[in-house]
Amino acid sequence: MSGLALHIERVVNAPREVVFRMHTEPELFARWFGPQGFTVASVEFDARVGGTYRLEMQPPEGDAFVLGGEFVDIDPPARLSYTFRYDDPDPDDRENVVVFSLEDRGATTAVFVDQSPFATEARLELHRQGWTDSLERLAVAVTEA
Repeated sequence: MSGLALHIERVVNAPREVVFRMHTEPELFARWFGPQGFTVASVEFDARVGGTYRLEMQPPEGDAFVLGGEFVDIDPPARLSYTFRYDDPDPDDRENVVVFSLEDRGATTAVFVDQSPFATEARLELHRQGWTDSLERLAVAVTEA
């Protein structure tokens, strides 16, 4: 993928299978996805290649917004990739692809998030902050799953 790209790594204290389920089961996904203070108001997943997903995100202040896309690759429990787009995009947003990869480290799992391409540094940084917060929330949520 060309253009501006995001890469984030985080180790969480849970087996890879648990972390994979946290990203493919709607009720588990809603517990951790999004920046701090945001909630997932609704989530629809058809986690199979060609299947779609749709999320309604509620920020702490302001109007809810919707994002979604299509699953393009699923290799349980190692990897998911999917398109990412906002229903009502900012002029600097473009559809891009998220690759969520998991490396088995026994009792822990290394999580790698790659997302690209971004049109601007500002949009890349917005997603960097969102994923950083989300992975912090994931690290807590896996202990409660």
